[in-house]
Amino acid sequence: MIGSVQNIGRIPELQRRILFTIGMLGVYRIGAKIATPGIDPEVIRRTFAGLEGSVFSLINVFSGGALEQLSIFALGIMPYISASIIMQLLTVVIPPLEALKKEGAQGQRQISQYTRYFTIVLSLFQGFLIAIALEGGTFGEGAVLEPGWPFRLMAMLTLTSGTAFIMWLGEQITERGIGNGISLVIFSGIIVGVPGALAQLYNLVSTDQYTLIQVLFLFAFIIVLTGFVVFVERGQRRIPIQHARRVVGRKISQGGMSYFPLRVNTANVIPPIFASSLLIFPQQIANYAGAGSVAGDFFNRYLQPGGVPYNGLYIALIVFFCFFYTAILINPEDVADNIRRSGGSIPGVRPGRSTADFIDHVLSRITLVGAIYISAICVVPVILGNQFGVPFYFGGTALLIIVGVSMDLMSQIEAHLLSRQYEGFVQGVRQRGRLR
Repeated sequence: MIGSVQNIGRIPELQRRILFTIGMLGVYRIGAKIATPGIDPEVIRRTFAGLEGSVFSLINVFSGGALEQLSIFALGIMPYISASIIMQLLTVVIPPLEALKKEGAQGQRQISQYTRYFTIVLSLFQGFLIAIALEGGTFGEGAVLEPGWPFRLMAMLTLTSGTAFIMWLGEQITERGIGNGISLVIFSGIIVGVPGALAQLYNLVSTDQYTLIQVLFLFAFIIVLTGFVVFVERGQRRIPIQHARRVVGRKISQGGMSYFPLRVNTANVIPPIFASSLLIFPQQIANYAGAGSVAGDFFNRYLQPGGVPYNGLYIALIVFFCFFYTAILINPEDVADNIRRSGGSIPGVRPGRSTADFIDHVLSRITLVGAIYISAICVVPVILGNQFGVPFYFGGTALLIIVGVSMDLMSQIEAHLLSRQYEGFVQGVRQRGRLR
């Protein structure tokens, strides 16, 4: 491990990419401390102290504490994620978008442009809702210094600009840095809360609300759960592919055996992020509408975070997005066609339609296992916190994001090292890459 870290300094390109990524994340953290004009941050901080366990606390975790002080990045990257969900759903049901997606890189760039436009629209809408909620006292009385339309327009433009900047920053990290920019932005927002969580745990121990033995058991549980997540994330179902010997001109290509890997969690952290984003959006509307409204009473009663209906809908959305996103990433018919064109075949399975059906059958079963695994990881910590009072700061979604992003980051750094004949992070072991 130490030798691998030293090898990073011997690759100027990799070093520049890592430093660029750190610099961009530093800019993001600085922006998260800049308050939105026209508000009193202290009033909002005091209000958030009593909103533990609400939908706002969940948004605050993903925004890295930006919502807690209503900074210019208070909306975070959630509008972009919501826009991405809607665009991916539309590409399935709208033929022109589906045809655009099949055009390759050019079509994907056009869809990404549409996603950016839609992100701006959602950000303006959510910014307006936040401005109304601020004036209505949702975040505390006196949070707005000078209520009125000038403040509302200023808040909308400021928060929308903040989300647009985060979106641009994430794309710059993906292009010129290391790792996936959007995932790293969410990752940094979660990690920044670790010191506060440890301080809160220390206060619980110092005030005899939690014993040292319970803290040790908590850390042991976190370590075991993290190890289990890493183990499953590396799990694969490898489909054998037999290649026959072929004669091409004067060259004879020898046959052999290769494998087509199917990950247990092909969709990565996308399902819990998408599910959380969809559940946050209607609750935002309910909270901004007020407790006396029909929407506010309905969502506060049936979709309170941690409740049984909320967890049930959360699991259903995770399962749906696991299958949906896996179907986007892997098309069994295309895989079967590529196997046939390369002169390969799956032992015991006829080429063509039978191969596609076999891959679809295996993919469906392994995706179901992955969906159950993600649902359990996301819901179990919530149940432990609500039913047994376990101070588990890193909820299941946060834990999946931390582990998934960390493994992706290590895989990309290791790929740079191995491409230049340096040893990876763990000698004799290579990180298995993710299907994109």
